[in-house]
Amino acid sequence: MARSLKKGPYVDERLFEKVEKAETAGNREAIKTWARACTIVPEFVGRNFAVHNGKTFVKLFVTEDMVGHKLGEFAPTRTFRSHGGKSAKGKR
Repeated sequence: MARSLKKGPYVDERLFEKVEKAETAGNREAIKTWARACTIVPEFVGRNFAVHNGKTFVKLFVTEDMVGHKLGEFAPTRTFRSHGGKSAKGKR
């Protein structure tokens, strides 16, 4: 379900402050964040983030195409191991 237009996009205030601080300092380091629900806004474009997926930090470089999406969409939390294979076919 989408967020109300009246409320606007959810942007974590502390993360936004970190981005502004890094921009004024000219810092190109990745900004660590656990805020997976944070919406990507145009101010984030061109920045490096390290988004936590529950186990590790996934590196993410934000481009214009990502604006409007959530940070968590680009840091998958589950690893796909494969469907069966030879061992699964032999057991049938």
